[in-house]
Amino acid sequence: MHSGIFATRSHTPPSFPAPLRILLVAVALALTACNKPPGPPAKGPSHVTFITTSARDTPVFLELVAQTQSSRQVNIQARVNGFLDKRVYTEGSMVKESQVLFLMDKKPFQAQVDGAKAALQRQQAAMMVAKQNLDRTKPLVEQNALSQKDLDDATGQYEQAAAAVEQSKAQLTQAQLNLSYATITSPVSGISSYAQQADGTYLSPSNSQLTTVAVLSPMWINFSISENVFQNVRDSIEKGVLKPAPDGNYEVEVVLVDGTLYPERGRITFTQPEYNAKTGTFLVRASVANPKGLLLPNQYVRARIHGAVRPNAILVPQRSVQQGPKGAFVWILDRENKVQQRPVTTGAWHGDDWFINEGVQPGERVVVDGAYTLTPGAQVEAAPYAARTPAAPAPLTPPPDPAKAASASAKP
Repeated sequence: MHSGIFATRSHTPPSFPAPLRILLVAVALALTACNKPPGPPAKGPSHVTFITTSARDTPVFLELVAQTQSSRQVNIQARVNGFLDKRVYTEGSMVKESQVLFLMDKKPFQAQVDGAKAALQRQQAAMMVAKQNLDRTKPLVEQNALSQKDLDDATGQYEQAAAAVEQSKAQLTQAQLNLSYATITSPVSGISSYAQQADGTYLSPSNSQLTTVAVLSPMWINFSISENVFQNVRDSIEKGVLKPAPDGNYEVEVVLVDGTLYPERGRITFTQPEYNAKTGTFLVRASVANPKGLLLPNQYVRARIHGAVRPNAILVPQRSVQQGPKGAFVWILDRENKVQQRPVTTGAWHGDDWFINEGVQPGERVVVDGAYTLTPGAQVEAAPYAARTPAAPAPLTPPPDPAKAASASAKP
């Protein structure tokens, strides 16, 4: 029977001779070997850098929040009652000593001066008459032409007239002073404030304040030291960890709000002898020259107290210190270039370095770079660390958190 178009056709795979099959298998194996990824290269020793620690005296400083204060801020007030004519200075400008700031109406005071002069002349005339009367009485008494009582009366009249003259002189002086007070000047050189009274105001004791003038040089730097900080510093000195400035001769450096250093350094001139009962701090004042007026009163700055030294201090770069489950540690490199963990106690930062209070001795090699891939006892290839320029004196601030510092250093 014919199968037709629906008949199923049988497909038999082609048959290859045995040598050809062997050749195909060999080609397939070769291609598979070419596509196989290469294995990891043999791991060699880690490359690290190290520093050899040494003990050296290191200057440190205490940094505190401070506020400026004029060394002499003068309230300009009217000394007499009267009408204010006008202000003759520019508000907020620098004024010089004896410069005129305000003018009061002088006419009433001038009238008082003229009246006092007239009264003085009258009393001087009366004294002259009394003096002439006394001069005539004396010889007549000596000749017994007049009694002793007449001489006593003449003497008393003269002395009363002389006293009246002195009283008139004092009144004239007071009137002249009042006239001079109508011209209000600055007693110091400094920066002026705004005028608190308008022109034409009647000045009396209730509204006598006119303005203020603040001396800019020297400028006072006020800051407070807490009892805890002071006790920590004192304990450090007693333990020999900190050496104070000779004779307490500390210098004060001013840091402006943008972080720049003020060019002039000052010295401590006053220390409050008692603690503030409310804040638990005591006030310290430094005086610093301010010839260009860069510092203004009531300005917030930071004060760095220089002069103390940390003797025989050991410093390591900040990224040398890592944080483990048991605290901070560093990697120590032995003579065979094998590394071991060493727990340490850290102090404050010193620029890019860290004070090591305990755990590292002078002359030991501490790993700086390449420490994050190390394991205890690992053999490494080591090279000296290229140190940067020595940092400025270190702050006497509480030590930072080693875990945060290690995390920050590990970031690319």
